Amino acid sequence: MMVRRTDEVPSGLDSYGASMSVLTGKHLERRTFLKGMGASVALPFLDAMVPAGRLATRAVDSSPTRFVAIELVHGAAGCSEWGASQNLWDPADVGRNFDLTSSALRPLDAWRDTLTIVSNTDVRMAEAFEAHEIGGDHFRSSAVFLTQSHPKQTRGSDVFAGTSMDQIYASRFGQDTPIPSMQLCIEPVDQSGGCAYGYSCVYTDTISWASPTEPLPMIRDPRTVFNMLFGAGGSAEDRARRRRTDRSILDWITGEVAYLQRRLGPNDTARLERYLDNVREIERRIQAIEARNGSGEERELPGAPAGVPDSFEEHMRLMFDLQALAFASNMTRVFSFKTGRDASGRVYPESGTDRPFHPASHHGGREQAILDFQKINEYHVSMLPYFLDKLSSIDDGGQSLLDQTMIVFGSPMADGNLHNHRRCPFVVLGGANGQLDGNMHLKAPDGTPMANVMLSLLHKLGMDDLDNFGDSTGDFSLSASTSVLPDGALQ
Repeated sequence: MMVRRTDEVPSGLDSYGASMSVLTGKHLERRTFLKGMGASVALPFLDAMVPAGRLATRAVDSSPTRFVAIELVHGAAGCSEWGASQNLWDPADVGRNFDLTSSALRPLDAWRDTLTIVSNTDVRMAEAFEAHEIGGDHFRSSAVFLTQSHPKQTRGSDVFAGTSMDQIYASRFGQDTPIPSMQLCIEPVDQSGGCAYGYSCVYTDTISWASPTEPLPMIRDPRTVFNMLFGAGGSAEDRARRRRTDRSILDWITGEVAYLQRRLGPNDTARLERYLDNVREIERRIQAIEARNGSGEERELPGAPAGVPDSFEEHMRLMFDLQALAFASNMTRVFSFKTGRDASGRVYPESGTDRPFHPASHHGGREQAILDFQKINEYHVSMLPYFLDKLSSIDDGGQSLLDQTMIVFGSPMADGNLHNHRRCPFVVLGGANGQLDGNMHLKAPDGTPMANVMLSLLHKLGMDDLDNFGDSTGDFSLSASTSVLPDGALQ
């Protein structure tokens, strides 16, 4: 039996892009990994990663802002004429004293200090430019959300849109993480062939574009995301063999964990234990879902991968947990997350209505039908506090991850009944490393492109040299001094 000396580094303790570190007068590398038998687990932020003498000021040296873009399809009930009059999305008052009582954003009221509502912006690039494009709104809108560019109508491989906001950011601030960006989704995707009205399905199936001709695939299965983040097995056969043993990936790195813990202070030890407990809990939940879906019982989502829960809420929470862990371990700083697919007929019984999603959006302007669609909107918004709470609970160098994150949540469609794209729903959450004040409702002047807001957000993400984005016509001020009062006057 070989005994490891107290100053010997185990072979599984390694770092990304740096030499091995031992805690003997040197700080631990930020991208240290614990490795063993096909598992590769990055560490969360630890005090031991800060050079000696700089612990008191470590928050000043925070990493670049984390970025999440979340798409809501089909618009919102509050963007219909009657819904807007009832403030079913945008609150009546601008500035800080807004009331969310009647709004689908009501679940975010407890998080209003980190909430910025931007109302009255347009996504005109999703509109039909030519007669033959009329009717294809559902099949081009998602491609426009983060690109703010008009997609080329084609069923072939010659797709063309624009570079998306998340990928512009990832190209500059995501290259020094193991995974520059990740793209997640909830609904099934099929990125081959044509969909309808002459549009390739790829326009419907992704919101993330590395270039105008490079749509990025989105991941639906939490198991796939987990394996990407934690290197669970070097091949499909390795992963399948490990799952058959019912062992955790953490079982393969117990020696490296024990070695590291002996050299950490009590605060770091507790932080590492909480992080690894979270990893194990998420893995356990995925295993339970796979076991349930592999039991032979009839599924609500036939044909879905074994790791995909039938429950929408369970699926959303798993995806949010994986994003939080990825941010905590600095595996990536950029996520795009597509929570639905245009023309989806999914039913959300927990919302309080049994109307399918797409038919519910075609409410015909009837007040009761609009209120039914509103229930689905509010249910979708109610998924967000779970993510906000998760990020706010994780300390990263003296700040919460929520303080360091910018979350964009909105839709490229406004009134799903009319398929229009004027006055679309759009909010921003998180502190963005001090760049967002929160507790703000800003109403843009009529005709303002949503691209203007995205351009200003990209500037706040550190990309000051960008002069334009999509169909932007200029910056949009995110300060209270430029809010617009209900009568159209500047405040």
